[in-house]
Amino acid sequence: MTSLIIIIVSCALVNNVVLNQFLGICSFLGVSKQMKASASLGGAVIFVLTIASAVASLLYDYVLEPFGLDYMKTIVFILVIAALVQIVEMFLKKTSPGLYKALGIYLPLITTNCAVLGVALTNVQDEYNFVESVVAGFGTAVGYTIAIVLLAGIRARLDEESIPAPFRGAPVVLLAAALMSIAFMGFGGLSL
Repeated sequence: MTSLIIIIVSCALVNNVVLNQFLGICSFLGVSKQMKASASLGGAVIFVLTIASAVASLLYDYVLEPFGLDYMKTIVFILVIAALVQIVEMFLKKTSPGLYKALGIYLPLITTNCAVLGVALTNVQDEYNFVESVVAGFGTAVGYTIAIVLLAGIRARLDEESIPAPFRGAPVVLLAAALMSIAFMGFGGLSL
């Protein structure tokens, strides 16, 4: 149990996929304009990443590795992720059209979000078993959600401030993300 807690904390805070590994930056910067959209995308990423980690682990352990097809893991994992994103997209389009519209192009971009693929590949590389893979996927997705919601909160506050013209827009957002990354480096000394 302790090792699973260490995996969650490590994936969510210490090795945050966005702020430490710099994966998934496109949707992180693009969707973080609104708190609701950020939290919703975070929820979608939690679902996709957790399920993708589980399915990728099973496919790797029971199909790819036993048959010597482990060189196909990247292609297989991309197909799994694409299928899961399609399911989430159809569900949101049917149940919450407003949210579906608010997420826009960033929802299908989860398919090409290198964070999702990166976690599946890292789980295989670290030789995680099924449970550890699922926990690592969940922890990474929670870390992504924490980062995107924090940035959305910061951006909401920045919109209320008077910022010099050269720093408005992308420059101040990138500066805020860089400062968040530096702040998250403090978790590197965390020992459990």
